[in-house]
Amino acid sequence: MVASVRLARVAIAGNPNTGKTTIFNRLTGARAKVGNYPGVTVDREVGMLTLAGNRKVELIDVPGTYSLSARSREEQIAIQAVCGLPPLEPPDAVLLVVDATQLPRNLYLALQLIETDAPVVVALNMIDALESNGLEIDRAVLARELGVPVVAVSGRTGEGLDELRTVVAKMLDDPSRGRPGARWRIEDGVLDADVRTVTKFVPETWHRGSEARARALALWSLLSIDERDELADAPSDLRASVTSRRRFAAAAGREIESEIIRGRYSWIDARTPLFIKQRPTGKVSVTDRIDRVLLHPLVGFALFLLVMGIVFQSLFTWAAPVMDAIDALFATLESGTMAVLGDGWFGDLVARGFVRGVGVVFVFLPQILMLFFFIGLMEDTGYMARVAFMMDRLMKSIGLHGRAFVPMLSGFACAVPAILATRTMERQRDRLLTMLVVPLMTCSARLPVYTLIIAALFATHDKVFGFLPVAGLMMVAMYVFSTVVALVAAAILGRTLLRAERVPLILEMPPYRVPHWPSVLRMMWTKSRTFVTEAGKVIVVCSVVMWFFLRFPWSDADARPFADERSAVVATVVDESARVERLADIDHREESARLDGSFAAKVGRTIEPVLAPLGFDWKLGIGVMGAFVAREVFIGTMGAVYAVGSDADEESTALRDRMRSEKRPDGTPVYTPLVGLSVMVFFALACQCMSTLAAVKRETQTWRWPLFLFVYMGVLAYAASFAVYQGGKLLGAT
Repeated sequence: MVASVRLARVAIAGNPNTGKTTIFNRLTGARAKVGNYPGVTVDREVGMLTLAGNRKVELIDVPGTYSLSARSREEQIAIQAVCGLPPLEPPDAVLLVVDATQLPRNLYLALQLIETDAPVVVALNMIDALESNGLEIDRAVLARELGVPVVAVSGRTGEGLDELRTVVAKMLDDPSRGRPGARWRIEDGVLDADVRTVTKFVPETWHRGSEARARALALWSLLSIDERDELADAPSDLRASVTSRRRFAAAAGREIESEIIRGRYSWIDARTPLFIKQRPTGKVSVTDRIDRVLLHPLVGFALFLLVMGIVFQSLFTWAAPVMDAIDALFATLESGTMAVLGDGWFGDLVARGFVRGVGVVFVFLPQILMLFFFIGLMEDTGYMARVAFMMDRLMKSIGLHGRAFVPMLSGFACAVPAILATRTMERQRDRLLTMLVVPLMTCSARLPVYTLIIAALFATHDKVFGFLPVAGLMMVAMYVFSTVVALVAAAILGRTLLRAERVPLILEMPPYRVPHWPSVLRMMWTKSRTFVTEAGKVIVVCSVVMWFFLRFPWSDADARPFADERSAVVATVVDESARVERLADIDHREESARLDGSFAAKVGRTIEPVLAPLGFDWKLGIGVMGAFVAREVFIGTMGAVYAVGSDADEESTALRDRMRSEKRPDGTPVYTPLVGLSVMVFFALACQCMSTLAAVKRETQTWRWPLFLFVYMGVLAYAASFAVYQGGKLLGAT
């Protein structure tokens, strides 16, 4: 047997907005495998780079990051990827993509990478934009100062990529080409003593015998490790050493972070004039002219609201026809499956368990694709940074920063794509906090429930102040209510369970660019595929579990009387329309009887005393449990309970009439306006959506946070619904 030869690995790194993804796609032909880095949900793309002589090399895309300081999950992954910290293997070379128009800022990451003793090639991207910016870069001088190869490229046109492949091949053959003999050195003796002390505690599995890498990782530790960081896997003795040196420095009135950062930037500032020449153009750049409008306090904010309105409309309205078509397709597949496999338990399982569960997964795709299209568009054009800047002042008041706004706004359409959109945020803590409050926003799935309750129980033709319709006001009130609760919940969670030091929002305002459409489309594809393959598994399993819960212990013996009744109708009723109507009535009664004898009904009757203080009876309890599949399923479940059919929707007159006429044993109506308000408040706050929980599980890689989300929202919903119903009764409301 011939042993397989390990392919050389090249990590491609760079700041956000440098065109790194475009370069990656061009070098790999946009054919990459997408997965996750071990133990985290940060995307990991690996593609094949073909060099001269058909030589194959693995190209690993490292998350975009401004530094290796490990203040965010992306920065943590970046330092692991370029240094080969466990559980990752070290790359054979690092390809650093820098923005030629923003070179000094990009060089900070370049110095950090060079310090790690990894062979580095610098790809000077966007050289085609230099002239319009009045810049000239002496590539030879830059390469001399850095001590590593520098190649001028353009991701937009493909210029220079052949030369880049050649340089990468030469470096893999001779890694010393990318390892400079001289690099930035610490001149401060006290800071050098800090580094030497910490270096002793850097694990050998990290530095792998390289003195330069051990020193670089000591510098990294002094910048990254503290008592409030998210680096749970940092060795305890290393953490203790860093903490000790920090306290020693603080006692002497020093700030280690500032000394390190200032030292690197001093090196950059001293050498920048050697390789960058700025020609005065006498013109205001296009980016500056656009920013005068888009960052204007009034005009810019109005345009921002317009853009967000378009995003919201796309998720809420434009995606609806495609979602309806997917829903109809799976409804047809469901009925077709029942026709082929029969009405027995197996056919019901496949149709209403598996097929319906898969349909729940795919019905979210239009919204996910739409959302990531707009996110990709805003990121690629440079507008996303402006959105974060404008919203930061508002969002920081609740413990978040501006990038949380887009996911929270998206939550009005659907929590699932909104949760996936939290990936644009740097800190894991901020992502998690946003994920925990996004489901409180009034998503589109709640609207059918609100519509049914309002139409059935409230005098919708009445006007407030003579011109404001009651129905419209109540719908708006539910939106306002959920938004206020979400903001309050974020403020409370951010100051208690997820308390963390406020990290300033550091943004680069990149120049506006034409989006690279292949990259945008690729992101849409990878995000949607990830949701279907990973969160989809959880959704289908939950769908099957709920099917079992709502169907059994129904048996063929229980179904036999209804089958006999159908046979009698077919044999005796001649008129076709009357026969169809009678058969539909039998189906509805059988569905109601099956649900009445199910495990769900037994649980509903058992917990009715717990639900009674909210104004709910056991049948409403079944509706609430059925809604776990998806909130709008509440209506179909109630239709089945009241024998009007599980295909009932919010416009069903029969279901509205049955709800209005339903009586308690004492003759009082089950459904009153106060009960309706209690139900809507409960639905506004409870997490009755398995897809949302599956998305949180996928993003956090643990069941801890989905379970916490389910419990805290359930307790909140119960408490608020209790207060509404009992408070209303005290005030004499009905």
